[in-house]
Amino acid sequence: MNKAELVEQIAKETGASKAKVELGLKAAIAVITKELKKKGSVQLIGFGTFAVKERAARKGLNPATGEKIRIPKKKVPVFKAGAALKDAVAGKKKK
Repeated sequence: MNKAELVEQIAKETGASKAKVELGLKAAIAVITKELKKKGSVQLIGFGTFAVKERAARKGLNPATGEKIRIPKKKVPVFKAGAALKDAVAGKKKK
């Protein structure tokens, strides 16, 4: 599902216009991005947590030349699914 399809599905579920849904989705993405840039996290109970993790520097190989290279450390966004989302995907029923 791409962004346009997501907007369309949310609009159908909520009865809101596609324009308002797209505006809300863009705002949500912007807020999450801003929080992650500040090294914070965003926790949505029942869905999951967006956070930032730091990957350590490591050694690698240039696939074209086989030459050894040093890959620097960097920060990457991560998403950890919540229990409710995991259960829904696995097909488990709520108690």
